Amino acid sequence: MKSIGLIGVGVMGQNLALNIESKGYSVEVYDLDREKVNNYLNSKARSKNISAAGTLEELVASLEKPRKIIMMVNAGKPVDNVIDSLAPLLEKGDIIIDGGNSNFHDTIRRSKDLEARGIFLLGTGVSGGEEGALKGPSLMPGGSYEAWEKVKPILQAIAAKVEDGTPCCDYIGENGAGHFVKMVHNGIEYGDMQLITEAYFIMKNLLGLSDDEMHDIFTEWNRGELDSYLIEITGNILAVKDDDGTPLVEKILDTAGQKGTGKWTAITSLEMGIPLTLITEAVYARTLSAMKEERVNASKILKGPAPNFKGDKKEFVEDIKEALYASKIISYSQGFLLMREAAKEYGWNLNYGGIALVWRGGCIIRSKFLSKIKEAFDSNPNLSNLLLDSFFKEKIEKAQSSWRKVVATAALNGIWTPAMSAALNYYDGYRSERLPANLLQAQRDYFGAHTYERTDKPRGEFFHTDWVNLPNKN
Repeated sequence: MKSIGLIGVGVMGQNLALNIESKGYSVEVYDLDREKVNNYLNSKARSKNISAAGTLEELVASLEKPRKIIMMVNAGKPVDNVIDSLAPLLEKGDIIIDGGNSNFHDTIRRSKDLEARGIFLLGTGVSGGEEGALKGPSLMPGGSYEAWEKVKPILQAIAAKVEDGTPCCDYIGENGAGHFVKMVHNGIEYGDMQLITEAYFIMKNLLGLSDDEMHDIFTEWNRGELDSYLIEITGNILAVKDDDGTPLVEKILDTAGQKGTGKWTAITSLEMGIPLTLITEAVYARTLSAMKEERVNASKILKGPAPNFKGDKKEFVEDIKEALYASKIISYSQGFLLMREAAKEYGWNLNYGGIALVWRGGCIIRSKFLSKIKEAFDSNPNLSNLLLDSFFKEKIEKAQSSWRKVVATAALNGIWTPAMSAALNYYDGYRSERLPANLLQAQRDYFGAHTYERTDKPRGEFFHTDWVNLPNKN
């Protein structure tokens, strides 16, 4: 009898099975594509304690009880199809682990339906890509705590480990919490990637730095407080040359793709009323990049300033580093705000410091920076915003002059910086005791009688003015 089953033998599924097997567990795999399974058994899985079932019935029959089955299939209808076929074959207490990027709303629905039949669903975010799946991903399981206790040894064994050996896998929360946190992780990933590309864009188009020079800069940044997987691979990318000796990255078409999790994060923030301005701009940046033909045409018609930098380039590179770090703080602040709101909305008991620790290794946004987030929430579990933590407050204050200089200089020179600009605008809005929403609310009351509150009256009292027929109107 096998320790665990795995459905979906794509690259992620193959590597995850190898990871599980390497930790001393036996694995039974299943996929509709029989040729893919056979190729896997005769290559990567050869001589491993991995075998294949020809049908779902065979898969279920091969597993120890309570059965534990990981699904690594595409989000949406394919997950429902697998569950619909699999659930009738299972018994009370069996556990399905959805390791795909399912929408958390779907996970909530599926959890409810399956638990009514006595079957557990763990919606488990998996981050780290193909390499992480093989060598140790970051895992974010949500669902029944009872089910988590039964799969905990396997999941924590295969997860990435931080310096002290702590696994980057812990229980996140009820029903859809695991997939929600993975969604926010991906949203922050969108933000981090966009911020890094803006730093590259400024250095390339305003300072005129070569890819080799930028490789050296990103490599140096990765030795300091910006130490992270994304900074590391950016430096690596900039060093790669094409067959003709020129930088390969400059031959890649500037149209970015996306699979939807960043968009889900932005949509959820709108639904919950949480201003994820930076992450949303990062999503829109990808959609704007996809309008390649329109942009090429517009570039021949619409004019702006020609970039012309006259200052100290080395000093300005340091300013860019500070602006990148400050903007990164904003991205994470907004992401954790969204998780706090979701916890209230769905009754989840989220451990924010624990989430930061889960992201410290294995995942795409892993970085030195995350240990400081864990320390902030360990110090104050009720922290309302990372910006109010003493460490991040000090960092923002240190970076603020450089941050403003970079955003202003980029704007004056026509350099596109949607995420950095959004981050600075959020900071200025958040720190403002009074915003111009008083005028906005007056406008709403003028044309729609939406009412307003007054500064000289208690909160909760609403007023309406007949703006057209005021006797004292000028």
